[in-house]
Amino acid sequence: MSAESKARELGLEFPDNAEKAYLNMAARTGNLVITSGHTSTQKGKLGQDVTVEQGYAAAREVIVNILQSVHQEVGTLDGLRVVKLLGCVNSTLDFIEQHLVINGASDLLHEIFGEDNGFHARSAIGFAQLPTGVAVEIEAIFEIKG
Repeated sequence: MSAESKARELGLEFPDNAEKAYLNMAARTGNLVITSGHTSTQKGKLGQDVTVEQGYAAAREVIVNILQSVHQEVGTLDGLRVVKLLGCVNSTLDFIEQHLVINGASDLLHEIFGEDNGFHARSAIGFAQLPTGVAVEIEAIFEIKG
């Protein structure tokens, strides 16, 4: 099954009417698509008022938004390979499970793109604060194959 078909089967929608923003949410250069940081609607800090499960769901929400931006830029998810994620987690100083939070994004990418195109390099980093107090921010790099 193609990545586009798998994503739609999972309930993802790709509206064509996205408004232009102050910044590009995804920019194509050569055979790469590089995204701006996308943030969760979940606010708060892991290790304080946000659970790992809530953080996981927030990371999954963020990667859906990233896929929508990439789809807007390229027109499809087919023919893409996930290269790298940078996962930023709003964390207390003693919270050490950032990787489990960002698994919410990686797991969905694995499900949509499979092993060949979905397994990727990744960093999961704790931050003292993120813009507007969100729990998760993620950047991604995709390769357009072919």
